Amino acid sequence: ASQIIVGVAVTNQGDDWDQLPPMTRQLRERYQRCPAETLVDGGYSKFDAIETATALGSTVFAPVPKPSNCKHDPFAPRARDSGAIAAWRMRMGTEQAKSIYKQRAATAECVNAQARTREGVQQSGVRGKARNRCLALWVAITHNLLIWIRELEATLRSQPKAKMVRAT
Repeated sequence: ASQIIVGVAVTNQGDDWDQLPPMTRQLRERYQRCPAETLVDGGYSKFDAIETATALGSTVFAPVPKPSNCKHDPFAPRARDSGAIAAWRMRMGTEQAKSIYKQRAATAECVNAQARTREGVQQSGVRGKARNRCLALWVAITHNLLIWIRELEATLRSQPKAKMVRAT
């Protein structure tokens, strides 16, 4: 997992329910393709969002909410599920999907933790979406540059040292 930040958005909504489709569209516009797979937390598990991301060409990995009736298998498709939702439920019931979802802590959550500890981002001290977006972009740029520097240093350390030869 690269932990590279590829998209930034700021909202004044209290939850993430509606954020998956606009972020998927942002990535599609920027890179001329959607991510093959999207790994998101339960806050993004809204059916409309999963259907939209799937229609845009991305396979969504998000936890399936626990059913209100404990007798129902959360991974079994429901009669009212669309094809995208039925496929998502069945996919998330597989060991492969559960393994992929476990990577989220080492990728997205790690990035958030680094922003809090390394860049000191706790709570924004600015007002307005535009200013907060600017702050989020600076955090993303700083984060990505630090990863690039770390990768460059690792590459340079792994290469054999060149010997200086004097011409006589």
